[in-house]
Amino acid sequence: MAHDSHEHDHHHEETFISKYVFSLDHKMISKQFLITGMVMGVIGVTMSLLFRLQLAWPDKQWPILETLLGKWGTDGIMDPNIYLALVTIHGTIMVFFVLTAGLSGTFSNLLIPLQIGARDMASGFLNMLSYWFFFASSIVMVISLFVENGPASAGWTVYPPLSALPQAMPGSGMGMTLWLVSMALFIVSSLLGGINYIVTVLNLRTKGMSMTRLPLTIWAFFVTAILGVLSFPVLLSAALLLIFDRSFGTSFYLSDIMVAGELLTNQGGSPILFQHLFWFLGHPEVYIILLPALGITSEVISTNSRKPIFGYRAMVGSILAIAFLSFIVWGHHMFITGMNPFLGSVFTFTTLLIAIPSAVKAFNYMTTLWKGNLRLTPAMLFSIGLVSTFITGGLTGLILGDSALDINVHDTYFVVAHFHIVMGLSAIFGMFAGVYHWFPKMFGRRMIKGLGYIHFWVTIVCAYGVFFPMHFLGLAGLPRRYYTNTSFPMFDDLADINVLISIFAIVGGIAQVVFLFNFFYSALRGKKSTQNPWKSTTMEWTTPVEHVHGNWPGEIPEVHRWAYDYSKPGMDEDFVPQTVALKPGEVESGH
Repeated sequence: MAHDSHEHDHHHEETFISKYVFSLDHKMISKQFLITGMVMGVIGVTMSLLFRLQLAWPDKQWPILETLLGKWGTDGIMDPNIYLALVTIHGTIMVFFVLTAGLSGTFSNLLIPLQIGARDMASGFLNMLSYWFFFASSIVMVISLFVENGPASAGWTVYPPLSALPQAMPGSGMGMTLWLVSMALFIVSSLLGGINYIVTVLNLRTKGMSMTRLPLTIWAFFVTAILGVLSFPVLLSAALLLIFDRSFGTSFYLSDIMVAGELLTNQGGSPILFQHLFWFLGHPEVYIILLPALGITSEVISTNSRKPIFGYRAMVGSILAIAFLSFIVWGHHMFITGMNPFLGSVFTFTTLLIAIPSAVKAFNYMTTLWKGNLRLTPAMLFSIGLVSTFITGGLTGLILGDSALDINVHDTYFVVAHFHIVMGLSAIFGMFAGVYHWFPKMFGRRMIKGLGYIHFWVTIVCAYGVFFPMHFLGLAGLPRRYYTNTSFPMFDDLADINVLISIFAIVGGIAQVVFLFNFFYSALRGKKSTQNPWKSTTMEWTTPVEHVHGNWPGEIPEVHRWAYDYSKPGMDEDFVPQTVALKPGEVESGH
């Protein structure tokens, strides 16, 4: 291999800054993404707990609100404007900063070079830039929480006219502008990362690593990167037109609007145009979040079932099919915008179609687990949890994807329940599975297993406790994003369900402290790990435990077989690494 020729002897002693801050090493950059994502996750979850307090006990005074929210929480009662802002920023942080950058940024960076046998990413410099743009974007988003009129509050989808008219509500001013700046920086980060991942997978695979020998994790990251590169620019254009409408008097999204009795001069624009542009990113975004989690799950389930993944080619096919279909379903978010019913039926058809490759994945996981020699590590439990949430959340998607049924539950808590289970929980579980599984690779130490089990069981019980009852609130017609429902007597009977949900949310939030303790304590003090603690076949476990810049000292190993040779008959052990040559007369599995 060409990039093998220059051995890394000329690396002089790295300074603290070049090693930990402006690092070009993909392994360090993945840790930077992970820890930044975790900090943003703590902020996002804290916000959700604050608005859950408000929803469960709308008339009660909470002194903590005054401490945390200042003038927005006078006398311990939450201001309605800040409620909307919390919902908006919670959604933005969780979708983009935690599940997109935290998940893809961490694991694409960590695993792509290690699993394909590359010294590093195609461009270490672009890789570093992609992290620092993400970091800058996070800082701007956090700063927007402290501006005088409050942060953006038009919902995480920032629909105009609330987002397009600075005078529309308090959060439409400076907070909204900072939101747009933050997202622009975020998109730059995503594109730099995505291009790097694509080029690395296509050009830097080691000898023998054909595309059909790639682990499913790499297929998932590769296709995710392609989705991002194709769809994020559309969000950027939507945001740019929004900036023009806000600051330069154009009318892309505005027409015939009255604010406080005054008729604005804007004419000819359409807020529906913004929805089209937003959801053209927004639906592929769901899979930009989900696919990496599904890829991680494939790896963890196969390793811990001690069985080859069932239907490797079907799995690759389903990843590609999901990616293709995700671009032609965005209209199902817009069934009640007054779109032509015929167009609605087209989007219904494509949306129901995407259930097929998703079902292929679910059945393949279950078949891999079936009669496997299961090792229930914390990573494995979270992966099985992902299969569970992916199925339960996906079933409600069939209802929302049908234009006739969607009308009844659109914009109610039913939608909140659906996407939190199918996308939020599945991706978070995939992320936890990845952290528990590759922690020894990242830090050379093991996490505490017992704490991992506590973390899993409390998390999954609370997760279902929060989002399952929301389906019933939605079916009863309870609208989402309402600050309080006390002014509607018809919803009085549902108050108890909101209390139950909030109690589960608070317990589930506290359970994450167990994970944070386990993570940081183990990173510093944990038990030292062996080179291949899970007896796994993929290439990342052939690198030494202590990190070397360039991953392998000496030659990069050659690949001779696919990634899932577990429990192969006639072999001495129940796993055969990809770098072991085929024996005479042995046929490569999976082909």
